[in-house]
Amino acid sequence: MKKILLFAFSCVFSAGMAYSQEATEKDSIPPNGWTREGNIQLLFNQSAFNKEWTGGGTSSIAGNLTVDYQFNYRKDKFTWDNRIIGNYGLTKVKDDEFARKTSDRLELNSIAGKQMQTSNYYYSWFLNFRTQFDKGYTFSEDPDTGKTIRTEITDFLSPAYLQTGPGIMWKKSDDFVINLAPATARFIFVDKDFTSGPGYEDGAYFGVDEGKSMRFELGAALSAYLNYEVLENVNMEHSLSLYSNYLDKPGNVDIDYLLNLEMGINDYLSANFVFQAIYDDNAVGAFQIREVFGLGINFGF
Repeated sequence: MKKILLFAFSCVFSAGMAYSQEATEKDSIPPNGWTREGNIQLLFNQSAFNKEWTGGGTSSIAGNLTVDYQFNYRKDKFTWDNRIIGNYGLTKVKDDEFARKTSDRLELNSIAGKQMQTSNYYYSWFLNFRTQFDKGYTFSEDPDTGKTIRTEITDFLSPAYLQTGPGIMWKKSDDFVINLAPATARFIFVDKDFTSGPGYEDGAYFGVDEGKSMRFELGAALSAYLNYEVLENVNMEHSLSLYSNYLDKPGNVDIDYLLNLEMGINDYLSANFVFQAIYDDNAVGAFQIREVFGLGINFGF
């Protein structure tokens, strides 16, 4: 499964590279100084059925809020690109006692580069920090009462991931960037409450040992970003992160892939499709899949 996804990702980025060769107008060098751009988007998804509806179905309502802010700096051959993404979503199904999260992500990406003699290549240093805003739960049913039981499994900064290291960056434009960092330090932070107590086994909580609040890894990281217009007012954005830990099972490559397809209606309304696939065997030995589709209200700043 991982090989199939990696092959698919390589095809996507190869297609993007071919496309970027034609998009010459995007290759112009931006002026020195700071550039800033931000967007707030609220997605809605709702379904409703009355009691006479014979086809079956359960009424529900869902919302997803995304804040995306970029602040980039250029000084001749030096570039420093920064992006903060906050994403939080909930869904509430009729007669369900609890609202449930559909997405929860807080992420900072920062990469500095010094251009080499070859125009598209840079010496680089990157930093990535990722966590979540809110508590996360698993849900089960009490066999005696039939009531829903929720068990807390995550919280703000538990887990939190910090990756940083030197590398080589290939930058066609702000919309097409690939960075390889062969000596990347990664820290996994958790609340010690989750790794303590009877019955806990070492590494059972995001790879962190019993009674500890941090795990250190050293490995190689590859990140790629591609953004292009598919059709008029239809924009597709790909983000891919790969990580291999030299110190423990280097063949188990962590994968984080995000696709965002935005279909513009006007300056304030859009339809959005979001797909995300994560593989991290410290969390769960299978792919985690998330998909969101809805009508979006946009506000740029």
